[in-house]
Amino acid sequence: MKRIQSLTLFLGLAATLMTASCSKEYLNPNAASDVSVLGSPKGLMGVAVGVQRTYALSIHPSMMSAVGLTTGETFVLNIGNISEANLFNGGASVDGNNGLLGSIWISNCKAIYDANTVLAGAQNLNDAGYRSGLIGYASIFKALAIGNLSMLWENIPDTIGAPVSAPTKFITRAAGYARAVATIDKALAAISAAPISTLFNSDLPAGVDIVNTLQALRARYNLYAGNITGAQAAANAVDLTKTSVLNYESLNPNPVFINVTSSNNVYAPIDSTLGLPVGIRPDLTDARIPFYTSIAATGTPRFRMNGFWNSATRSIPLYLPDEVRLMRAECLLRQTTPDPAAAKTIIDAVLQQTAASDPLGVGANLAAGYTGATDAASLLTEVYRNRCIELYISSNKLEDMRRFGRANAEMKRRNMPYPFRERDNNPNTPADPTF
Repeated sequence: MKRIQSLTLFLGLAATLMTASCSKEYLNPNAASDVSVLGSPKGLMGVAVGVQRTYALSIHPSMMSAVGLTTGETFVLNIGNISEANLFNGGASVDGNNGLLGSIWISNCKAIYDANTVLAGAQNLNDAGYRSGLIGYASIFKALAIGNLSMLWENIPDTIGAPVSAPTKFITRAAGYARAVATIDKALAAISAAPISTLFNSDLPAGVDIVNTLQALRARYNLYAGNITGAQAAANAVDLTKTSVLNYESLNPNPVFINVTSSNNVYAPIDSTLGLPVGIRPDLTDARIPFYTSIAATGTPRFRMNGFWNSATRSIPLYLPDEVRLMRAECLLRQTTPDPAAAKTIIDAVLQQTAASDPLGVGANLAAGYTGATDAASLLTEVYRNRCIELYISSNKLEDMRRFGRANAEMKRRNMPYPFRERDNNPNTPADPTF
């Protein structure tokens, strides 16, 4: 990622010692330098960049793996990858000892903890424009981390870094999404009060659009929490001509390409159906299929990873413009008085879009658009279908399956068991879900 190397002086703080449970304190081995690092704009920026780096290189790829295997978007290539194989098998094969889920739990808790450190430190800065930039930037990754936990678990920790003597209690995933939205709302208010400064933007890693990302995530998590009015307002505020991405480079390569695509030894796309069942599978002429997958000339598997994971320096988006469009359409269909005609217009635009006309190069290129029934229920199914195609392996599908009422038979698990490392250290850990 660009400009990360210039901030390596501060990344030691961003990599503070992790403990076995979110109920334990995160101790800082560099405590002697806390005052100088956390009291300066550059020091706080270093911590924030460290959060992005962890998210880009570890958290996001892990979420892709876990959700893709659980929802049937991908399948395991090497059963020696025990955690991944168990997620693909699903059901009782997934327990609290799953290493991938344990890593996701801890790394997202750590991202929230570090983001909170930045948010607290930013309040003491005199430069209002730098302060608002830090608040907006750290809030992106705090919201993403809260959202990740909420997408996989029925309940998430209420606080991060609580002492062992007073282990954290838990809140519902709906409350988690609401908390992610509240984090974003505070950030947008700070930016509105003091626009982000040029100096901050010069320190910001290239590719991240703070305001549009905040609005896109605000729409996403409001929608997941069932707040249709809030989701609609946020989705309408996103500039669809802009993108926001995680950039990679030779020193920090795209981890999905390095570990999955190029190795061909972890998981692969299930096939051209992208894991969708009969009745809502992609049209075989849908150009998003060859965008996200490629066909091997020889050998197995036949379908390989493509899209945002086809080179070491390929960027991965924080959100897609057409995700926002589809959220707008969904909100029109879920509001008190649905507007199927307006929703269909948006769906047609998504289906008819060419790759050349999309800022990220994703386009279905289906000139006919949507040709099915135009009642609200049918159009909602079409929204779901297109979200599964457009947001392929983005880690959003499991939440979508629950929200759109898909059958348990279409997924390997509906909710994840809590990591043993949390249960062993926190008596407040809820009971595991049955499926």
